[in-house]
Amino acid sequence: MRLGTSSPLNHASAEEWAKNQVALGCKAVVFPLSSDDPEEKIQEYVECAKANDLLIAEVGIWRNAMSLDPKDREKQRDYCVNQLKLADRINARCAVNVAGAMGPRWDGHYKENFTKETRAEIVKMVQEIIDRAEVTNTYFTLEPMPWMIPTGPEDYVRLFEEVNRDRFAAHMDIINMTNSFERYYQAEAFVDRCKELLGNKIRSCHIKDSHLKEEYTFQLEECAPGKGEYPLRYYVQTMNSIDPDMPVILEHLNSDEEYIHYMNYLKEELHGIQ
Repeated sequence: MRLGTSSPLNHASAEEWAKNQVALGCKAVVFPLSSDDPEEKIQEYVECAKANDLLIAEVGIWRNAMSLDPKDREKQRDYCVNQLKLADRINARCAVNVAGAMGPRWDGHYKENFTKETRAEIVKMVQEIIDRAEVTNTYFTLEPMPWMIPTGPEDYVRLFEEVNRDRFAAHMDIINMTNSFERYYQAEAFVDRCKELLGNKIRSCHIKDSHLKEEYTFQLEECAPGKGEYPLRYYVQTMNSIDPDMPVILEHLNSDEEYIHYMNYLKEELHGIQ
């Protein structure tokens, strides 16, 4: 297991960035630059990560490659390709995006997200991005979402078969896939199912927590680690059993102070997992 955060923390240079990550206890990082940045600067960050034994877990994309506007869709897919190429150049474990939304919010929930036509277009989109990028050192992954495919491990396996590309792999966000009372109350069994079906296809993991609210109807709230009820240690132990270098990335906090606080919590909570 290699813990990390999605925050680059406040820094003024690549060297300071790397030192801050190490001081926090990180052994994995989300790459803080994009394909739009100068190549010299990119290489400086790569070298500092390597010198400090920081595994580059992910290159983020976070764009709607399914945009309903044809020009915007083309633009976002170009960006996906460039980010995947960047991940390949710097030997990141993966580049990650969501499948995309069929509405104005880039990561929004829409009925049309689940039509046969949308699924077919997502398959074509993933194939196009991988084929255009021609990567050999990394993988393209889709982060599962509560309201986009893939919504669970079975859906991911089906998507692997449909895409049929060696460089398509899995990104694990167990909280995003916890979208029913079965998965919430039988969390360990669901974690086991993810391991069984996805196994060494998993390239990187996110970590946060989930809290079931008292109000009607069934409402799950994403929250910081320790503020919910999810068996995070079991989750991380299971991912670690797949790969002892598995990145586990803390995300969705609001400040560097929160990242520092909850990273320290995780280090204590996950102590002993090697």
